[in-house]
Amino acid sequence: MKLRSLTTADADACYALFHRTVHGGTGAFYDAAQRAAWAPDRPRAPDTWSDTWPARLTEGFTVCATKRGAITGFFTMGHDGHIDFAYVALEEMGTGTATALYDACEFAARSLGLDLMTTEASHLAQRFFTKRGWVTDARQTVIRDGVGIDNFRMFKVL
Repeated sequence: MKLRSLTTADADACYALFHRTVHGGTGAFYDAAQRAAWAPDRPRAPDTWSDTWPARLTEGFTVCATKRGAITGFFTMGHDGHIDFAYVALEEMGTGTATALYDACEFAARSLGLDLMTTEASHLAQRFFTKRGWVTDARQTVIRDGVGIDNFRMFKVL
């Protein structure tokens, strides 16, 4: 496994990984309508997506894991310490890929002199973050395309 920064050229591969992970790995917690609203087959507004998705992937601190040149996971974190995306391919879960990506984010946050990291975690991600010392601040429901999707506001004091 190799770690590197994301580039705008990674946008399509990251969207495919994001979509596959949401639809294939979260069924125990989210129903089909919730998964479809969270990760639609095609981005909602192609013109907007083509402008915003690549930019969201490359703002702040970004890191992806690769094996044989293919992206197997990615995390993005703003300069404020907020982790926006934290996704690992289904076949990589439990292999240390997510831990390596997370450790890179926490190292970057500490290097920036931050004293707090935050995220909005899915049910599955909440377990991962809790094991790393994160605290759940609140359960919340976000609305996407008229569908409520539960997640958890979390933080970690550095």
